[in-house]
Amino acid sequence: MSRTEEVTLTNMCMIYDGSKVLVQERIDDDYGGITFPGGHVEKSESFTDAVIREVFEETGLKISSPKLCGIKDWMNDDGSRYMVLFYKTDQYEGELISSDEGEVYWLELEEMKQIHLADGMDKMLEVFLDDNVSEYFFYKENGELLGMLK
Repeated sequence: MSRTEEVTLTNMCMIYDGSKVLVQERIDDDYGGITFPGGHVEKSESFTDAVIREVFEETGLKISSPKLCGIKDWMNDDGSRYMVLFYKTDQYEGELISSDEGEVYWLELEEMKQIHLADGMDKMLEVFLDDNVSEYFFYKENGELLGMLK
């Protein structure tokens, strides 16, 4: 049995400043709503470099000292795995600029619970905020995709 598998690696970063977080209102048809900035890890790119690059491309901010705080993952129908590495930081500089991915703006963390979040973002917030939760894992049971926090 092989221990290797095909994996798509992505990231997402919660940038915070006191009680405010930087959110992105994604306009993607497949994944719309309020989320945090992030994107794909390029081949041969370090995970840390990827999240720094993606945040800059989507927000105009140069982050530093991103801390890995959890993951979200699931198996695709083709047998490959999809992973989202969650980071957070309060270290940033630059001027906030939105991108084609969606508008970015600061929002009180508590306000996030009262607006249209991207699918699963409510559970992802638990991974970002609760030091006792490190994974949001999806699995299929009786043909239905279910998610659990671990």
